[in-house]
Amino acid sequence: MNSPSVVAAAMAALMMFLLLTPPSDAAISCSDVIKDLRPCVKYLMNGTGKPPAACCSGISAIQATASTTADKQAACNCIKSASKQINPNPQLAQALPANCGITLPFAVSPNVDCSKIT
Repeated sequence: MNSPSVVAAAMAALMMFLLLTPPSDAAISCSDVIKDLRPCVKYLMNGTGKPPAACCSGISAIQATASTTADKQAACNCIKSASKQINPNPQLAQALPANCGITLPFAVSPNVDCSKIT
């Protein structure tokens, strides 16, 4: 199990990512996506079973907010970059939307091509 210092380091990496990410034309901001995903970090790193309710609420908020192609691509790029920073368990990350009972138009993966989302 990861120590609180590892989780704190992952959160610090996400915050640095936010500071270094340029703004986009999308209505959804990367800071909003990160805020919505924050309850998922511990689960994605070493969780088991179903994700916490707060995590699923965040994923649902992203799904509801990302309505245009630009929003979906922006959310995808943010999640892709964040996943490179926190290095989540790949199986947990890919299964997260389904485990929360929702569908995202992209895979939660550091290797997804966000430009192909329409």
